[in-house]
Amino acid sequence: MILKALSFGTLAVLFSLIFIGGYVSATGVGLSCPDWPLCPQGLMPHEDFIIEYIHRTVAATTGLLVLVTTGFVLKSRQVPRGMKLASIIAAGAVVGQITLGAVVIVERLHAVLVTTHLGLGMVLFSMVLMTTIYAFKMRPQGKAVETSQPA
Repeated sequence: MILKALSFGTLAVLFSLIFIGGYVSATGVGLSCPDWPLCPQGLMPHEDFIIEYIHRTVAATTGLLVLVTTGFVLKSRQVPRGMKLASIIAAGAVVGQITLGAVVIVERLHAVLVTTHLGLGMVLFSMVLMTTIYAFKMRPQGKAVETSQPA
């Protein structure tokens, strides 16, 4: 099912983004690219901005994947209610993350904003993980439910 592959791919890219974001934060290169959304040289970054540029590119890709996954979930009539709810929360969280990421740069890495960005990232990861778990628990379309009858 496409929803399994899409949700798992989204989760994998999101995990990569969190890993890259941790590296950006730990090394202090968060402000190496002080403009938002692009670095001073536009789409082709200077080598001084490459780590932050990669982080922003993966963030944009993640945002797109989360929204596409949410679209597929909402379009499907077979998904459970909890999956729809988790996916909608993920979509809201990803929009919030991108917005908050911009504010973090504009406000020059204010500690409260950076911490909030991390916290919202955990909510986003949890909701994408829940969506993925639901996707893997779904029965393939057209398959009968197996029931065991006592003998």
